[in-house]
Amino acid sequence: MTVKISNKIVGYRVKKADPEAAAEHQAPVQADTKPVQMNEYIERPDFLLGTTYKIKPPVAEHAMYITINDILLNEGTDHESRQPYEVFINSKSMEHFQWVIALTRVISAVFRKGGDVTFLVEELRSVYDPNGGYFKKGGVFMPSLVAEIGAVIEKHLKAIGLLESEEMSETTKRILAEKRAEFEATHTTATNDEKASDYPANATMCGKCSTKAVIVMDGCATCLSCGDSKCG
Repeated sequence: MTVKISNKIVGYRVKKADPEAAAEHQAPVQADTKPVQMNEYIERPDFLLGTTYKIKPPVAEHAMYITINDILLNEGTDHESRQPYEVFINSKSMEHFQWVIALTRVISAVFRKGGDVTFLVEELRSVYDPNGGYFKKGGVFMPSLVAEIGAVIEKHLKAIGLLESEEMSETTKRILAEKRAEFEATHTTATNDEKASDYPANATMCGKCSTKAVIVMDGCATCLSCGDSKCG
């Protein structure tokens, strides 16, 4: 709108913007974007966080090194999460080469697909070797080599927070320590086998955690590893 000035100009000043009017014309605040979920369309970044685990199963001539690489999603936000992206298994042993490569490729594909990948742990740990399983160092029974690979994946998923760790209370740990000390004081447990269990030599296998750590005290079978007891 044009305004004609007919009088003589004797002064001037710059009109400041009205704060209330300016606030009304401000652009609306954008809503928070949805966090990125793991999916197969995410391209592999140049940098991944990796963790390597070593296992030495008696069914293989050489040790195996399992490397699990993780991708960091929504970095720097409240939704930041670490998700498994791929897995590799390296070893000098060649007798398991074909199926190990196939297994790692399938597991990596499941990781990249996204969703709940924790089901892999149960599926792998339920694989049994028809020739029989074995006890690894520490007295934990493994029904097969595939099951031990599943145990490594379970350990990794717990480390990055995708699976909850079942921690015993301090009271339970103290009671188990007392039971173990009392049991060892009344039984001979001498052994020099390098594969010997960390638990008494005459302990039996626990049906819950598959560890050879069950002892009988006062007529009650108790696992020194996970605390499972027939007496409640």
